[in-house]
Amino acid sequence: MGHTSLEKIIALQKKTPHIRNLCILAHVDHGKTTLADCLVASNGIISSRLAGKLRYLDSREDEQIRGITMKSSAISLHYTTGGNEYLINLIDSPGHVDFSSEVSTAVRLCDGAIVVVDAVEGVCPQTQVVLRQAWLENIRPVLVINKIDRLIVELKLTSQEAYTHLQKILEQVNAVTGSLFTSKVLEERAEKDAEAQSSCTENGSGDQVYDWSAGLEETDDSDLYFSPDRGNVVFASAIDGWGFSIHQFAEMYSQKMGIRSSVLLKTLWGDFYLNAKAKKIMKGAQSKGKKPLFVQLVLDNIWSMYDAVVTRRDKEKVEKMVTSLGLKVMSRDLRHSDPKVLLSAICSQWLPVSQAVLSMVCEKLPSPAEISAERVEKLMSVGARRFDSLPEQTQELKKAFLDCSADETAPVIVFVSKMFAVDSKALPQNKQRPLTQEEIAQRREQARQRHAERQAANQSAESPGAGCIATPINRCITEALSVKTAVEEDNKEHFVAFARVYSGVLRKGQKVFVLGPKYDPSLALRLPEGCSAADVLPSVPHMACCTVDSLYLLMGRELEELDEVPTGNVLGIGGMEEFILKSATISTSPSCPPFTPLNFEATPIVRVAVEPKHPSEMPKLVRGMRLLNQADPCAEVLIQETGEHVLVTAGEVHLQRCLDDLRERFAKIEISASKPIIPFRETVIRPPKVDMVNEDMGKQQKVAVIHQVKEEQTKYPEGVQVDSTGLVTLTTPNKMATVGVRAIPLPEEVTRLLEDNVELIRTMEQFSLFAWEDKTLDINQKILENIQEFKVKLESNLQGRKWRGAVERIWAFGPRRCGPNILLNSVEGYRRPSVWQCLEREKETEKAEIRDFDNSIASGFQLATLSGPMCEEPLMGVCFSVETWDMKLSAPLAQQDSIDEDSQTAEPNIDNQNESSDTHETNASSASSNRSRSGAEAAGSSVDCYGPFSGQLIAAMKEACRYAFQAKPQRLMAAMYTCEIMATAEVLGRVYAVLSKREGRVLQEEMKEGTDMFIIKAVLPVAESFGFADEIRKRTSGLASPQLVFSHWEVISSDPFWVPTTEEEYLHFGEKADSSNQALKYMNAVRRRKGLYVEEKIVEHAEKQRTLSKNK
Repeated sequence: MGHTSLEKIIALQKKTPHIRNLCILAHVDHGKTTLADCLVASNGIISSRLAGKLRYLDSREDEQIRGITMKSSAISLHYTTGGNEYLINLIDSPGHVDFSSEVSTAVRLCDGAIVVVDAVEGVCPQTQVVLRQAWLENIRPVLVINKIDRLIVELKLTSQEAYTHLQKILEQVNAVTGSLFTSKVLEERAEKDAEAQSSCTENGSGDQVYDWSAGLEETDDSDLYFSPDRGNVVFASAIDGWGFSIHQFAEMYSQKMGIRSSVLLKTLWGDFYLNAKAKKIMKGAQSKGKKPLFVQLVLDNIWSMYDAVVTRRDKEKVEKMVTSLGLKVMSRDLRHSDPKVLLSAICSQWLPVSQAVLSMVCEKLPSPAEISAERVEKLMSVGARRFDSLPEQTQELKKAFLDCSADETAPVIVFVSKMFAVDSKALPQNKQRPLTQEEIAQRREQARQRHAERQAANQSAESPGAGCIATPINRCITEALSVKTAVEEDNKEHFVAFARVYSGVLRKGQKVFVLGPKYDPSLALRLPEGCSAADVLPSVPHMACCTVDSLYLLMGRELEELDEVPTGNVLGIGGMEEFILKSATISTSPSCPPFTPLNFEATPIVRVAVEPKHPSEMPKLVRGMRLLNQADPCAEVLIQETGEHVLVTAGEVHLQRCLDDLRERFAKIEISASKPIIPFRETVIRPPKVDMVNEDMGKQQKVAVIHQVKEEQTKYPEGVQVDSTGLVTLTTPNKMATVGVRAIPLPEEVTRLLEDNVELIRTMEQFSLFAWEDKTLDINQKILENIQEFKVKLESNLQGRKWRGAVERIWAFGPRRCGPNILLNSVEGYRRPSVWQCLEREKETEKAEIRDFDNSIASGFQLATLSGPMCEEPLMGVCFSVETWDMKLSAPLAQQDSIDEDSQTAEPNIDNQNESSDTHETNASSASSNRSRSGAEAAGSSVDCYGPFSGQLIAAMKEACRYAFQAKPQRLMAAMYTCEIMATAEVLGRVYAVLSKREGRVLQEEMKEGTDMFIIKAVLPVAESFGFADEIRKRTSGLASPQLVFSHWEVISSDPFWVPTTEEEYLHFGEKADSSNQALKYMNAVRRRKGLYVEEKIVEHAEKQRTLSKNK
């Protein structure tokens, strides 16, 4: 097929039912980009000989060097089948786990996906991830089983064995899809039953028994699974250029054998065989030991082709095959020394992979007009908001989504999934175009004139009179300056928004609203009705008005300029960098909701501090990091309290790419990156039963520990008492307040629950903040239900005597008011408003009063949990219970405290003060307004909660928490990766060696059926993961490659403060020990990086300590 013109593509963009938006998803190295090359070659964009070698959609240099895709890139293809012309917007996505955020951006813009699976490796970890991503976005997948040539050439399977192997792969893929479907059906069923149960209890009917499998039997899942006879599976070898669906062979054989193609379609895949005598297709090939129809009619032909061309190189047989198939093969291909060239020349004509895949895509995948109502509601429901709770104007937009119309009246709705950087040379307006004859003549004339001027200037320079030289020199200077500015302009990075139009027609120069991810469509109700982006409107948070600068058709490495893009198409939008950071929704209607955020599988965990080699180039680095943050959907850029510029990435490969981009594209300066900053957490545990050498801790030792605590008591500063139970009592320096705090380890389930519900805790905090300021915050019913469920789970996990009533007594969560630590109010006789106020607003409860300085206690707790005593890392899974809090406020002292602020007098123990939520964020003006309000409530007198005394109380609370933490057994928590490694049996031992050397722990090992591959699942500390992938590849000669994904935090069992006492312990952990204390090593490394004191022996002048006699 020839090269498609731009006009043709623009014409096809207007036919929405004939558009297919799809992405290629797979595990790393399963052949996505090679398959994309074959599809691109079918449009004449690249040569079919180069397909698979060129990797056209991998346009970055590092992608070509590493041989993996690192970014998703789109291309528009034209395909004709069954008399209809289709426009296929194809997006190639990465398979490496570090770049799974790019997969999310691609999947959101598509209606379908081609899932590619390697015929040898089968379903791999990332295959499961991409299938889940496709499922979550409600897009329909089709399957391509690629690299079938490896079954013939590498594994040397017979056609019968290959058929069994392919069946198993299909079963594996369908098992993944089936498990996703089952979980969804059971969730829906559970919701329905919960509603039914509640209605039953209201009606007072008797008990009812529920059958959980009923939902599965009723739901139709026939269109869900992959099966060749359903036409949604293609068998291919993209590198050799061939691929087929059963449909093609059914058509072929129906003419030869005289059997209807519909019959062949049903029987070509399955347990059917051909009875040659009766000339009938019969069932039961396996039981009768016959060759299945698929082996006999399909695989045997391909196997004999490979045998003749590649294995035996039988020229006569090849020529016979070519003539019988009616193909034309060039004589240079027949003479070529590499048999693969001849093979791809024959196969690409006989069974072209592009034809098989594209015809399947056009038949099986939906057009943009067929978008399901369920998917629309999912896209429009932001956060925990249900679709029903959105404003009416917003709900009306659902019709525009479903109609997918390109009328003038239809509202424009566009979703931008990511921003990508483009060199200004690559923009269509800056490309060199061929000159016309007139322009060539004009340029020739200009060159002649310049030459003549230069000669005249030279002659005048030779003559005396220097004044006349000035003009040409000035001209040269201005020309040089203009060239310099032009070069700078050329080097500037431009950002193009990667987007899709869901409704209406987007035109160049059109005024639109850009809605950020946090935009609330209910705010649009305040705007005048029927307003557009061109009107002058009041400012609304997270909404901006802008003009569409330029529209581009994405053609792989190139961009083509467009004037308008109708609904259902994928496009690039220029000039949006000022308005969009990473993703946004663009619309002409302000009542359009922002789309739900993208589902990112990988969480950024690897941090490095970045600085320029030359300090004067700091502004360039800051600008470069800002551009990098915008260009990469997963990278994060932070400035820490220490002033370090920190880059957070998803893994080692991702980090390398980000640093290369900073150096070469965005900052264009030399930079130096620190060693990776590994995050840790600090926690306390229950007293251990065994010591470091796994010996039981007897009574004597416990007694010794108590004596040790008494000895340590003398070490504490004045005003700090620690009793044997771990209760720390601390008095403020002015002796006016005493705080008693105890640290208790939280159960693991509770910590996990707090981590998973950060957003809910944030909402609760916001509600409490509004309540304190006598305002109300509207929370929709769904969120309230979630909060209620969260509270019930907390209560069920906090069982036992010491946790009785703890959930109701929660004072605050920390750090940053939403972390995995709890502050408990165990002060006798103090009943403060609950953190669960949002659930209790319907019930009229008696007004609980807040004591003065309540906020100072909470702020001290926030500070203590933000940086722990071990190595200033955040705490995790710790509960601080405030058991005593005595205040001896005398009137003169309170008065003294408030003199600095506004000389209010205060009376002791006035408890009805309303105060703001965070002392650190409250400035002086809000503080004084708060005071004056509460002062009025208290009949003109109150304690000053923002004076020097509050600061003393914050510091005292923070110190008390730290001492309470140190009174318990302390432990470090390390971030852990789950590591999945596929390896063959012969390198298994080396993989285990590398894992054990890096503190890894193997969870399970299973053999893949039908192959000699093992899948090893292990956990590995993030701290030990740097260089892990390279080491495994080196040790196994490239036969094993790991996939690392951040999983959880795990307590390191060894005590960092433990000192060996017995001889045996000295042997194990002494100064010349064979195993070092891992936790201590990590803790000291962090302390050293932060510039804190590290207790270690430093050897100075080592040569003076050497005993020469020993070395003779």
